[in-house]
Amino acid sequence: MDETGRQPRRDTTVPMLRAIANLARFHREHEAFYATAPRERAVALQRSSRTMLALADHWAALPPAHPAPLSPFEDADDLTSPAAIQLSGVVFAEGQGEPVEITRLKRELRVMADDSLGTCDWLVSAMQASWDAAAALLDLDEFADLLGERHRIISNDWQAAHLSGLAGRLLRRATETLDRIDFSPEALRADLAGDATAPRRLYSAAELTGHAADLLSDSAGLVHDNERRWRIFRARVASLSSRP
Repeated sequence: MDETGRQPRRDTTVPMLRAIANLARFHREHEAFYATAPRERAVALQRSSRTMLALADHWAALPPAHPAPLSPFEDADDLTSPAAIQLSGVVFAEGQGEPVEITRLKRELRVMADDSLGTCDWLVSAMQASWDAAAALLDLDEFADLLGERHRIISNDWQAAHLSGLAGRLLRRATETLDRIDFSPEALRADLAGDATAPRRLYSAAELTGHAADLLSDSAGLVHDNERRWRIFRARVASLSSRP
């Protein structure tokens, strides 16, 4: 105690600095993952979107054929797009149903949708807790000039969380759109000979997926913006922690 009978301020500051240092270290390392992973998912989604666009363009440009195949595994030339083969390996075979590559594409979109929504829910909750905890910095003069930096980190992550959630919703809607297309050659040819709704729905699914990819890439950019801010913040914490 000092001459006034009060505990020195450092007695309460030291444990708080330790807690702040711990959070700053692990949150920064955790964010390094989320500054990269969403962009990797965005690239995969862009490939899926381009696959759908390639198929839709192909179907919209060519009239359906009426083949008489000798084998149920012959390639359906009128439905198979060379670009879609290169992008995702999609091949339509005579006498078969939905190509396995289309089934896989829809499954991967559903998984990414669920992952993005899960990330959103977790990160929104974490940022609310971080926002509340950051209020303790208001009474620490040593952080008076870094309040903006710390709260910018939180707001960037919060915004990234909501972008992830919106991307997940877009991907769910894309899969719901794809589920309304019968991808069997027989059904596709009947559709293309009539109202041709399949390519139009496929264009919409591609646009939804492409927009989700853009949002995930933007979310990674927001998290990446925190790197320098964390470095400054951690340097301050380390400097204060090393004081005698």
